[in-house]
Amino acid sequence: MTDQPTTAAFDRTERAGSPGLVLLFATCLVAPIAAFSVLPKDQAGTLVIGLLTVLAVIGIFALFGYAVGFFQFSGQAARSDLTRLICDSEPEGAVVSDGDGKILYANDAYMRISGARDPSQLKVVERLFSGSSDVSESIYRLAQAARDGKRNTEELRLSPPLAGDSGVGWYRVRVRPLNFSGSKRATLWTVADVTRERERHENVFQELQHAIDFLDHAPAGFFSCDAAGAVSYMNATLAGWLDYDLAQVGSGGLELNDFIAGGGAVLLSSIAGGPGDVITEQLDLDLKRRNGRSLPVRLLHRVAFGQDGLAGASRTLVFNRAPGEEPAEDLRAAEVRFARVFLAAPMAMAIVDRGGRIKRSNTAFAKLMPEALKGADPAQRTIYGGIAEPNRGAVEAAVVAAAELKTDIAPADVQLSGDRSARLLFSPSDEADGPGATIYALDTTELRTLKENFAQSQKMQAIGQLAGGVAHDFNNVLTAIIGYSDLLLANHRPTDPSFQDIMQIKQNANRAAGLVRQLLAFSRRQTLRPEVLQLGDVLSELQLLMRRLVGEKISLELRHGRDLWLVKADLNQFEQVVINLVVNARDAMPKGGKIELLIKNLAAADCAKLNEKSLPAADYVMIEVADAGTGIPEDVRDKIFEPFFTTKEVGKGTGLGLAMVYGIVKQTGGYVFCDSTVGVGTTFRILLPRYVPVAGEEEVRKEAAKKPAADLTGHGTILLVEDEEAVRAFGARALSARGYTVLEAANGVEALEVAEKNPKIDLIVSDVVMPEMDGPTMFGEMRKRGVLAKVIFVSGYAEDAFQKNLPEGEDFGFLAKPFTLKQLVEAVKGAAPPA
Repeated sequence: MTDQPTTAAFDRTERAGSPGLVLLFATCLVAPIAAFSVLPKDQAGTLVIGLLTVLAVIGIFALFGYAVGFFQFSGQAARSDLTRLICDSEPEGAVVSDGDGKILYANDAYMRISGARDPSQLKVVERLFSGSSDVSESIYRLAQAARDGKRNTEELRLSPPLAGDSGVGWYRVRVRPLNFSGSKRATLWTVADVTRERERHENVFQELQHAIDFLDHAPAGFFSCDAAGAVSYMNATLAGWLDYDLAQVGSGGLELNDFIAGGGAVLLSSIAGGPGDVITEQLDLDLKRRNGRSLPVRLLHRVAFGQDGLAGASRTLVFNRAPGEEPAEDLRAAEVRFARVFLAAPMAMAIVDRGGRIKRSNTAFAKLMPEALKGADPAQRTIYGGIAEPNRGAVEAAVVAAAELKTDIAPADVQLSGDRSARLLFSPSDEADGPGATIYALDTTELRTLKENFAQSQKMQAIGQLAGGVAHDFNNVLTAIIGYSDLLLANHRPTDPSFQDIMQIKQNANRAAGLVRQLLAFSRRQTLRPEVLQLGDVLSELQLLMRRLVGEKISLELRHGRDLWLVKADLNQFEQVVINLVVNARDAMPKGGKIELLIKNLAAADCAKLNEKSLPAADYVMIEVADAGTGIPEDVRDKIFEPFFTTKEVGKGTGLGLAMVYGIVKQTGGYVFCDSTVGVGTTFRILLPRYVPVAGEEEVRKEAAKKPAADLTGHGTILLVEDEEAVRAFGARALSARGYTVLEAANGVEALEVAEKNPKIDLIVSDVVMPEMDGPTMFGEMRKRGVLAKVIFVSGYAEDAFQKNLPEGEDFGFLAKPFTLKQLVEAVKGAAPPA
């Protein structure tokens, strides 16, 4: 059978040759020749001229027709025939219609699909496909695209098919616009019978469904998860064992930790390998059913690693080891029980050989020492991985001793990575491949932290008690020095040569009093005058002084957030805290740099971000003082808040600055933390608790801020109770000189006796700490005996240190030691009855 060119089944655009036209053209040429031979010469010449004229006109019109494309040469016609041949031989049915729905062209494939025997039986695609509503909707969308001059494709399901009485046929119909000169608008429709293609796809899908069904109902469980532990597939067998709904799997709703008990997911995620490796591990552990009950299983867990070394999706077979699921020998059952107990034990355990290589480990060990299990090669997984270098010698000696079957091996306290610690216990282990050691590891990180914090707290408390006691005695001495200096200065003129000497004595006594205040600040026994503060405003007013302190080589930047919360603190003491930290930051940058001060609110929910275990969750205002200086070494950082500890040269620091910061912040109810890196810089963070204003507090503060009267003289009887004779003598002399009658007592017992003899006492000025009877006890006895005189307590400690010992509801004044003559007289003038 020879190949023949396929001709178009139907084409209205064809222009076929006409034999009649050829015969007429030949007659027109022969007729003039015959007439020329018959007619006379003059008429024949006229005829020739007329004929030539006609031929010339025809030639001109022919040239014009060729120019506009009405006529074509044989080459162009051949190209049109080639294009038509491609369309005619296309296996898909093709039909072209104009805007009025008239068919302009249809190939033989469309004739076969439509069942048309001749062009008169041809139907447009809209009429060819009719049937169910789904087919009508698809044809409507195609027709709409044709009218809009757009492309579209639809697949139609027709029952019965176009060329059959039964069954189902699938057709793919496409539509696209054509630029066709013979019509205003033309559309190309193509129709392809894709029934066999759909049947092949359905067969493949059914085979895939069968394979999934076989896997789902296999007698063993199966699951797959990614490196992060998210389960992407679980078969129905395993889901039935665990009582899980398969709809939860593969949609991000299930992870390894949800159904693997005892943290066994850590063991699966700890499997390591190199690029291109495929690692298979056998594990005996427990799964966790949805109702909380455990299911003993054996896992064959396989992980393939990519060329980048990253773990891909796992493929894990699960064998049910529950009693009654399969016949098992006693030995094998015992092995399974041991494996389950070993892996689920809460204590970290590992079995190692003589060289420390890990042969077996449990879940708790993988959590405690994950670095020891890293490495694709089993020889790289040793007990020494993750243990600090200084501790490895002791561990190695203990492992060798256990391998030699020695007993009573001393435990080893080791430092792990991430600032964690552990205590390792060793016992001999005799395995089939040789003796080794069984290692039990206890996480001692929290215990070590508690011990360190307790020891530090005890040390700071002891130092604080010592500092407070020393400060109290110094305050008595300094009160006498400052008081008598004031008495001498009152009797000397500034021009007197002794005046400057006395002034030097007083100034140095005041300087010593400042050191004593720092000691009291550390021991949290100094007197604070708290008030409600907006720290943004406080530091803004203070920054001019701070810029002078840091000098020209260091820049100071202050930033604070909006809507800062209020705090309640002593303004002067808080300013001293900030100034001290800024000065320390300046000293840490001798070559210059930048100090940053940041103030912001810290909500209770954000406290955990600071990673400070001693910080309870609450609302705070946080002040950060950060520098880019030399930093503080780790071995020094734990001592920076201790009094008299300093890294500065002799004579350049007392070692009380940070101790004062610590004490003031603690006494205010806040917290102070230090974060430092050597060579990078240091950041101090102070957190003061948020204060919620109480109605009427502003008025109380304004009333307390009233200035005393300028006239410091007065009258009345004052009982002065003081065990230090020098202080008592100075006070009595100063008050007597201002017009008061002064009665003296050395302690509380003497004061009661004096009060009995002199019932008209207007004011009592008493020390707090005295032998035999202290000031608060004396005050209570005075009230029991009907003495209603006002009381001013004098002490080197904070007033809240003894306020709890006073009778409830009693009011009293307070004067902190050391005090000047003017401060004593002002306090008495404010409390004594008016003149």
